[in-house]
Amino acid sequence: MVSHGASRTMWPRLRVADWTETRDTLHMWTQIVGKIRLAHAPLVNHWWQVTLYVSPRGLTTSAIPYRSGVFDIEFDFLDHQLCIRSSDGANRSVALEGRPVADFYRETMHALGELGIETKIQASPNEVDPAIPFDEDYQHASYDPSAAQLFWQQLLQANRVLGEFRSCFVGKVSPVHFFWGAMDLACTRFSGRAAPPHPGGAPNCGDWVMMEGYSRELSSCGFWPGGGEEGAFYSYAYPEPDGFAAQPVTPADAFYSREHGQFLLPYEAVRAAADPDRVLAGFLHTTYKAAAERGGWDRAALEEDPNRWRQHRGSSLTVSGHDDPQ
Repeated sequence: MVSHGASRTMWPRLRVADWTETRDTLHMWTQIVGKIRLAHAPLVNHWWQVTLYVSPRGLTTSAIPYRSGVFDIEFDFLDHQLCIRSSDGANRSVALEGRPVADFYRETMHALGELGIETKIQASPNEVDPAIPFDEDYQHASYDPSAAQLFWQQLLQANRVLGEFRSCFVGKVSPVHFFWGAMDLACTRFSGRAAPPHPGGAPNCGDWVMMEGYSRELSSCGFWPGGGEEGAFYSYAYPEPDGFAAQPVTPADAFYSREHGQFLLPYEAVRAAADPDRVLAGFLHTTYKAAAERGGWDRAALEEDPNRWRQHRGSSLTVSGHDDPQ
């Protein structure tokens, strides 16, 4: 496992302005694949069953149940293929290349049909405006393979540090997963208490969706390809406790955005740092601390040292964020 001082070359540079058209097309493609998972997977609290996960080659659904078997779908950003694999041994692929969303949608659904996986989805995107139906979307048609691969490499690094941050919490905590609605990689901790009903308001998304997602008091953090020149890390609390926005956090580049209702840290501030892992870990820990202390969380019951069994697992294991402020 990578420890302090991880090479800055591991954190790629990708200006949002240089790949906006590809990003927006890929966003629609991930919504299609995410909705396929939604169509077949049973509900898990906060919609955890619909997400994608960072994989060694891109983004994957993981195993999706279908009748007596399973299938999975993976965006392969090395060979630039959408790979659909069934537990009966059959598989199909759809090329990731410059093409309209409408064509990608039809070919993906056709590939599922050829595998005998009957699927019906709500065929228009959520959390965007306008929400162009997938089979009518000829506006989004760009795919820069180099940019897609760099984005996946950004996710690889974010996923790694978020995973280490997650390991310090023994209360209810989400996986590190990719939500295709807003196109962000996220990890969420929960206090154990109920939250007031969320007011909703996300574009082209039912308020009941947000009510389920935010049904418990939480502190959430993650990465999204916006909010900074090269994307941004974020952290917020729901409900936001009094004084949260005024709490001191690190590094100095982090700030509270009134517009977004969350702390933001530009990706480029992490990438350019002498020790990107430590800088990001500091942001994650101090913003969580702001939420937990201002919200009166029982931190002693919810947090634990992930190295508590280290003597039984070997002395070479190191985790990058553990000596950051808790």
